[in-house]
Amino acid sequence: MWLTAYRLREALAGRRLVRGELRVPRLAATDLAGRAVEEVVPRGKHLLTRIEGGWTLHSHLRMDGSWQVYRAGERWRGGPQWQVRAVLATAENVAVGYRLPVLALLPTTEEASVVGHLGPDLLGPDWDPEEAVRRLLADPARPVGEALLDQRNLAGVGNVYKSELCFLRGVTPWTPMGDVPGPERLVALARKLLDANKARHGHITTGDPRRGRTHWVYGRLSQPCLRCGTAVRGVGRSDGRSRPARNGCRTGARPASAAPPRRQADPRREADTRTPW
Repeated sequence: MWLTAYRLREALAGRRLVRGELRVPRLAATDLAGRAVEEVVPRGKHLLTRIEGGWTLHSHLRMDGSWQVYRAGERWRGGPQWQVRAVLATAENVAVGYRLPVLALLPTTEEASVVGHLGPDLLGPDWDPEEAVRRLLADPARPVGEALLDQRNLAGVGNVYKSELCFLRGVTPWTPMGDVPGPERLVALARKLLDANKARHGHITTGDPRRGRTHWVYGRLSQPCLRCGTAVRGVGRSDGRSRPARNGCRTGARPASAAPPRRQADPRREADTRTPW
């Protein structure tokens, strides 16, 4: 999200919109043309585009959404027209939001209603590692994988980083948070990984950009561990997919069953349980 916000900021911030369309039913009559974009701010996995007049366009990409930036007159290549949810254009650039599952226009003074529940932002100016550790340890029995994905603890970790962080700290995702050695080192590593990858497409957690070697365990089920050579093993899910569980480099708890029960839905939680561990 940091890279998306950077690109939108470079294309739009400080410029006046000549076209501002929001193609969702509740905002279809809204026209932002004539207003200037003041700034674009990432907050965890949320994007806040602040617009002249005290308004904020709030968007969230989840799994399938994207913002694409084009030069004026350039052909749009992010998908068919029916997938376009937002068009913000200046005289020089056009930002097109595709398949945005969350798109809302709200007063800037009410941003807390959509991001106020988030924990410290790993890439934000308000980053507070001590507070992040405190929140993670508030429920010491909770599996570390769930705790990392809960954006109320710290904002910014998704499934890729969750899997890689657990591997790098030598624990399984089901290890109780209270049993994770050095939680402050876990938090520091999360910050380091996100910061190292913020300006690139995809993620590299191994330091090796070669195909098939960018991740330690994510996307590497049944393949040899890049560190110890044992196979990365997974456990089944109720949807038929598998998730990396353990190998010779990791210790700790295993799930109670091959397909752990789903957590209760929480509208404030950003974790997507569909993504493999």
